[in-house]
Amino acid sequence: MLLEYFQMIDQVATLDCEAKRLIAHSTIPEDSPIFEGHFPGHALMPGVLLIETMAQASGYLVLGLNNFSQMPFLAGVKEAKLRSFVEPQTPITIEASLEHDGSGFAMTKAAISHDGQKICDAKLTFKVMPFPAPELEAEMRRQAGRIGLNLENAPT
Repeated sequence: MLLEYFQMIDQVATLDCEAKRLIAHSTIPEDSPIFEGHFPGHALMPGVLLIETMAQASGYLVLGLNNFSQMPFLAGVKEAKLRSFVEPQTPITIEASLEHDGSGFAMTKAAISHDGQKICDAKLTFKVMPFPAPELEAEMRRQAGRIGLNLENAPT
């Protein structure tokens, strides 16, 4: 996890296209300039970055399901619940499942847990549209490969 670069997912463990579900893992970094201000002397992962982590897992799920044919852009967050604090060096599991896909939008449910205890969850909405630039598509494919998202079926 590189917070400063918004690289929130370390590894995709499972992409189950039939169940429309993705499971990923990450570890909150020990050191980050973000912790200098959040909070001095008591570092905690910002809630907004936990939401971003769920959004990225959901985004990779949508990308995997549509074989990188369109890019999901976060458009809404509903019913977000932050249940626990998360300290540096905490390993987390991120789960995302597709609830709806159509009419240019995708909706997911996502959650983050640690040792089986739910940390947070939310319902997320994405605007799904053609990649606005070939460079973005290439970078998303590169990032997906870095985290182990199975690209075997994705068009090149």
